[in-house]
Amino acid sequence: MAEHIVLFRWTEAASQEAIDSAVAELRKPKSKIPGIADLSCGANFSDRAKGYTQGLVVRFTDQSALETYGPHPEHQRVLQNFINPIRADVLAFDYDF
Repeated sequence: MAEHIVLFRWTEAASQEAIDSAVAELRKPKSKIPGIADLSCGANFSDRAKGYTQGLVVRFTDQSALETYGPHPEHQRVLQNFINPIRADVLAFDYDF
């Protein structure tokens, strides 16, 4: 199995509505992209996140499924239309287990 962890920091101009839409869209690929075993996304509640306010964890059946996820049209649609317009920074970490 492979895991993909992403932390998001939004621009100061990002509205709560835009953030909520981005989070809702981040959750949709679970049923649309093959190889996703589990997906969760939510808001940070600790004071240790260094300004990152949302997190995404995607568990894949294997590393090949993770590699398919990045260029998949559904993932690219979410990135281009919902994430990139309000993203200040992103931190991604992938690993096998």
